[in-house]
Amino acid sequence: MMKMKVSSIKLFNSKRLFVSAMSWVVVTCTSLLFAPKDLLAFLSLDHLVNQYSQFIGLGLIMGVAYFLSQIFAFIVDESIVFLRQKRTVETIDAKVKLLDPAERALLREFFLQGQTILTLPQNELAVKNLLNTSILEMLGNERHYAIQGPTAEYKISMQARNYLNRDVLRLPAGEPSAEEMTYLIKTRPHFINGLVQSRKHAA
Repeated sequence: MMKMKVSSIKLFNSKRLFVSAMSWVVVTCTSLLFAPKDLLAFLSLDHLVNQYSQFIGLGLIMGVAYFLSQIFAFIVDESIVFLRQKRTVETIDAKVKLLDPAERALLREFFLQGQTILTLPQNELAVKNLLNTSILEMLGNERHYAIQGPTAEYKISMQARNYLNRDVLRLPAGEPSAEEMTYLIKTRPHFINGLVQSRKHAA
């Protein structure tokens, strides 16, 4: 991990130096080509410019082409990010409309427990489905239990929060009645108690 960070820093510094060098090339070439002749003569650069004008022009073209390519690459990258986010939102919207009882019960746990992060079994089908459709995000902190299997910490993604409300999750509008509370407890994911027991044993 440390090697990757060092490599990233070196790459960033190298790119920064190259951009700085190309900036100086563009500024220098532009100044030499478009500076007043009197100023060039005063600085004794007129003969140099006349002799190497083709190379100076080539340097300017290369510098401008480089920065234009960087601008184009930036626009392409931003477009890809935008389209990816749009596709993610469309996937979330479609999935929220088709939540099955197990997935809905799992999402309710975040609200019932009043937690933004929950430890969930990685092999559970509902967890996998919600993760694949970008409704859940895995944060890490993976653990392996002999009985329960691998678990990790998850949270509801920022994009999905805009689509999850009490109606979607079938939560009561206010304080749940005794019947509503019984229903919510009865429909909790089957693995919740198992996770609690696993954490007690691990402790």
